[in-house]
Amino acid sequence: MTSRHTNTSIESKNSVLVSTLSEIFGQNMNLARIKFFGLFISALCKVQTVCFEKLAVSFETQTSSDSSLRRIQRFMADYVLDTNLIARLVFSLLPHEPPYRLSLERTNWKFGSKDINILALAIVYQGVAFPVLFTMMPKFANSSTTERIRLMQRYIDLFGLQTIDCLLADREFIGKHWIDYLNINGIRYHIRIRENFWVTIPKNGHRVRASWLFGYLKNNQTDFYNGIVEIKGQLCYLSGSKIKNKKGEPELQILVSFNKPHQAQEIYKERWQIETAFYAKLKIMQSGIIKCAYNQLVNPFTLQYRFA
Repeated sequence: MTSRHTNTSIESKNSVLVSTLSEIFGQNMNLARIKFFGLFISALCKVQTVCFEKLAVSFETQTSSDSSLRRIQRFMADYVLDTNLIARLVFSLLPHEPPYRLSLERTNWKFGSKDINILALAIVYQGVAFPVLFTMMPKFANSSTTERIRLMQRYIDLFGLQTIDCLLADREFIGKHWIDYLNINGIRYHIRIRENFWVTIPKNGHRVRASWLFGYLKNNQTDFYNGIVEIKGQLCYLSGSKIKNKKGEPELQILVSFNKPHQAQEIYKERWQIETAFYAKLKIMQSGIIKCAYNQLVNPFTLQYRFA
């Protein structure tokens, strides 16, 4: 009797998750696989590791852990999961309504001799960054304009321009054609640039270094340039602040913006949250490496499931 009562409780607890998964994956998965996916997500949240053995033990089911382990292995080996559907699932579970602030980030993780290079787009909300779309890049280098545009366009195709409040990005994500794409689509952005960038003042044609416009700032001071400027052939606005870098040394943080430069520096503070999310994922994945077979984890086809 106790066993049946426990099973009823488990089914009740997972019913909401299974219902949500059915709405998103119903056209692509049968019910048995959806229920398995629900068990997998619940176990992942509980143990916070990608080690198959630990996940299998944490499955809330009456079947043996060995049976659950074989199900996990078959799923990872045989099933091609549409990452756009994962993005829709994350989007549907977000705690507030759009428009959202997005953060673009690239991170490189080294697993033994393997380099894992990921370009990701996350939704930022109250101190938490939710990565919704990502690209596994088959190279050890910065992202290209084409790769960024493809990732952003995937988001727009899935969720629409109207769900974007603004885009935040670091110094890597700058370039004439990239900024042109954002401007043409009316996507608000606040992107950091290097201090030595040349800036053209359209009203008089003068060219100056970006740092020259904000050289007067003292520590923790913020200001914005009162007028439109041109950088790499694109019109935009500038703001600057004097901050301390990771070494504790003062440096300028200069942002290019689509509009509202007076708000840019305050909004940009949220960008570090996606780095925090990446770090948390890295620690979870590293804990799995210690316990799991090395070849499984560095396989790019199975790695994408762990990142998702």
